[in-house]
Amino acid sequence: MRDAMGGTVALVIIVVFIVIALGYMAFNVNYTKAFRMKNKIISVYEDYDGNCLGDCQSAIKNYAKTLGYSIGNGMECPTGYSNSNNLYCYKKVDATGRATDGVIEDAKRKSYYKIITKINVEIPIINNMLDLKIFYITGDTKSFEE
Repeated sequence: MRDAMGGTVALVIIVVFIVIALGYMAFNVNYTKAFRMKNKIISVYEDYDGNCLGDCQSAIKNYAKTLGYSIGNGMECPTGYSNSNNLYCYKKVDATGRATDGVIEDAKRKSYYKIITKINVEIPIINNMLDLKIFYITGDTKSFEE
């Protein structure tokens, strides 16, 4: 009887280790997708000088499809942010008087965008118990003159 219990415990330890390792790898894949998506959104906003309408949005949607980036249940944006196509959140921030290399430039009105993407973590029990805001990735575009 003693040997049977030892084998069961060893099997449980092996299964738990495999589940943890696979979960870690799946999280890393989704983290990489969200990070690449954020970088692409920032570069598209910078290519269009902050006027991200029409063609800009279609370029972001097409990139999301080719990357395989999806949110699952949708993107819930923090207060003050706008939702764009359930893929990311953005907020326009006034950058007038923002320090650039130690020199404050306040002669021209400038603004930049804060972009937020989400790492898709679809674990039903954990998602129902916790509101996991730590799985958001944020980034800023360069400043644009208005």
